[in-house]
Amino acid sequence: MIKHIVMWRLKEQAHGNDKVTNARRIKQMLEALRGKIPGLLTIEVGIDFLASEQSADIALYSEFESRAALEGYQSHPEHKALGPFMREATIERRVADYEV
Repeated sequence: MIKHIVMWRLKEQAHGNDKVTNARRIKQMLEALRGKIPGLLTIEVGIDFLASEQSADIALYSEFESRAALEGYQSHPEHKALGPFMREATIERRVADYEV
């Protein structure tokens, strides 16, 4: 099993929205991938409530059945369609992928 964790920091304003609005939108968009991508077993998206200097604004936790499934997710049209919105709304992205 592969675990894929991503954390983003968001711009204060993007797409005509404030950070909180974009965080909610991103959560909805990512969670909408559930059941649409082969090999995606679990997807969970959380919005940070601490808002500290060290905090990311959004965290994605997902599990895939294999490395091939993670690769398929990365190139899947439904996932790729989120790219433009995400790139415009974020200032930083961190990722960790590991096998268990």
